[in-house]
Amino acid sequence: MNDRTGEADESDGTRIAAAGTAHETADETPAGADDATGDTDRAARVRRLAAWHGSERTLARGPAEGRIAERLAALAAALTADPPPYGGDGWVDIYGDGIVEELERRVAALLGMEAAAFFPTGTMAQQVALRCWAGRTGNPVVAVHPLAHLEVHERDAYLTVSGLRAVRPTSEPRPPTAEDVLDLDEPFGTLALELPLRDAGFVLPEWDELVAVVEAARERDAVVHFDGARLWECTAHFGRELPEIAALADSVYVSFYKSVDGISGAALAGPETLVAEARAWRHRYGGQLFQQWPAALAALDGLDRELPRLPSYVAHARVVAQALRTAFTAEGVGWSRVHPEVPHTHQFQVWLPYPAAVLDEAGVRLAEETRTTLFRRWREPGPPGLAMTELTVASPALDWTADDVTAAAGAFLARVRELMAGDG
Repeated sequence: MNDRTGEADESDGTRIAAAGTAHETADETPAGADDATGDTDRAARVRRLAAWHGSERTLARGPAEGRIAERLAALAAALTADPPPYGGDGWVDIYGDGIVEELERRVAALLGMEAAAFFPTGTMAQQVALRCWAGRTGNPVVAVHPLAHLEVHERDAYLTVSGLRAVRPTSEPRPPTAEDVLDLDEPFGTLALELPLRDAGFVLPEWDELVAVVEAARERDAVVHFDGARLWECTAHFGRELPEIAALADSVYVSFYKSVDGISGAALAGPETLVAEARAWRHRYGGQLFQQWPAALAALDGLDRELPRLPSYVAHARVVAQALRTAFTAEGVGWSRVHPEVPHTHQFQVWLPYPAAVLDEAGVRLAEETRTTLFRRWREPGPPGLAMTELTVASPALDWTADDVTAAAGAFLARVRELMAGDG
């Protein structure tokens, strides 16, 4: 099944039921919930997944709404060529050889790096990268944005597991600037940059700003690590290809299930000596898995199929964002926001002045009644009654015109008004 572009953050159970397509997992029931509550939550999840899976029209397919048989069939279909691609007619991998090594070589080439190492999770890849750099620079301090994945979604692993320490270039909901980096009042060994900065709205700096930030870190005698889980879709915004972007950093982490439709896994790319050290730490962290061929196969297939399409998704996300703004104005919504107004990638935030539970229910009803999925999960990260979702635009969305988006948004808001009137 194609275009599973929603992403679940693999390490932060406290944020599982968050926004957009991003946070559907195998069991959303909170730890400690009583049986009745758990049954209710599970039933609600089954209903949502059934509604989304049954939709004929959607902007993207979320990873949780695919059935096991569908996913297995997709993997089998990836090997139908003669001869089978990716070494599919060879033996399964053992402890990271074979197809896993092929994936590592592919990623290193795509990023223009000397080498890459496969990791079962991005969280592990990042911890290993920062630990290695701390040892090499002799400085355990990491300059990192407080909204970065390292801070929000990894349970402070780099602090608690590796004993590192953080300093903040800025607390503003934007990427740090060169001035922010130069003005830090203590030395740091590594500058970690998330591209794009997801929790600020999938935002990116301009190319010249990114170059200046990296140069500022060099002036401070620091190395630069890119949290590039979503680096794949940054080329359109920067107007640069992946090797030129990655060349700014000393190391880059990329994800295989964000944007390129993999099952799981990540890679850490950089100099050969760093990657060799990272492989040793991967083993120590428990990441030397016995077999990983399904994840490697799905990643290779996703890179072939989705990577060339990402610029078209980014372009169409701008059409969708503008259509939503038009719809919210036409429907008389008191306050709304699409952020950024012009999306930097194929993902962006949508804010509406209604309770998250109401918006969740309206979305499910729209899917059940019209077989159209526009929005998925909502949350209230700020004041109660003001909700946010993350929207992903992928292959299914390319058939939507701006008028289609405004019509779907109008139908969604009609159900919101019905629910609000019923609550009143």
